[in-house]
Amino acid sequence: MAEQTEPHTPPSRPRLPALDAARGLALIAMATYHFSWDLEFFGYLEPGTSTQGFLRIYARLIASTFLFLAGFSLVLAQYPKRRLEPFLRRLGVIVAAAVAISVATYWFTPDSWIFFGILHAIALSSVIGLLFLKAPPIVTLVTAAIAFALPTVLRSPSLDAPYFWLLGLSETLPRSNDYVPLLPWIGALLTGIALARFLVDRDRLGWIARLPAGPKWLRWGGRHSLTVYLLHQPVLIAGLYLASYVVPPPAVDPVASYIGSCQASCAEQGNELGLCERFCGCTLERLQAENLFAPLQSGAILPDQDARIQTLANECTLRSQSAP
Repeated sequence: MAEQTEPHTPPSRPRLPALDAARGLALIAMATYHFSWDLEFFGYLEPGTSTQGFLRIYARLIASTFLFLAGFSLVLAQYPKRRLEPFLRRLGVIVAAAVAISVATYWFTPDSWIFFGILHAIALSSVIGLLFLKAPPIVTLVTAAIAFALPTVLRSPSLDAPYFWLLGLSETLPRSNDYVPLLPWIGALLTGIALARFLVDRDRLGWIARLPAGPKWLRWGGRHSLTVYLLHQPVLIAGLYLASYVVPPPAVDPVASYIGSCQASCAEQGNELGLCERFCGCTLERLQAENLFAPLQSGAILPDQDARIQTLANECTLRSQSAP
């Protein structure tokens, strides 16, 4: 009688080793991309290398993969019965890690600190994703498609204020070492939710359980992905720092370095190459004419804290936009 009156609680789903392996592979891909960024930071690669061409696409595929897997896992953990306590506990850990990264990068690189990176995106998108757990998968897929499309059709200078930056709809995008705004990236998480719902509702998760799981160390990395994420960059940077004493990076022409870095940052904001070339050439000319180039390169003045830099940048922006 007691067994008949107790509410039924669906059993917890076993971990899918292949899913852990997929996270492990995504971590390896992320580490290789970050290594290219570190090589650029230390001067072994030309400025802008890690944000252009294949590496730019590579970075976007990696971020999409992490968000897709986060959405897929959200369904496995919270559908059909929500378990808010473990969700909130996991969310708290991710938020704490995201805040720690923001504080650390603001301390070390204040002009390009990470105010809304991949962990921030996973945290906020997961909260929004809860609203779609019981929605029809087709509705979730349509919403994902809208999320992917919005940044290409709805950018506006009226959304350039800092409190709109997390949306990803600003016309002038902020500079950051890891900028993963809500749009379009929540589309990847919603796609993961829709696919997982399709498989769960049709009881087709079994084929994932039968997939090759890879070596144990790879699955371990996938199960402890946040720990690996937080530790891999300090390890890579420390290794390169020590290696720089053995094999110093080649000497860099400061003018070429500035132009490369400036054009890469300009292109990241969605501007065309010609405009970026005109803007960077203009700012270089003005910086040199006003004896600001050397102090800027040495860090004696910071671009976001010096009114002279802001003034000449605004003037060069207008000149570049009006040029034929």
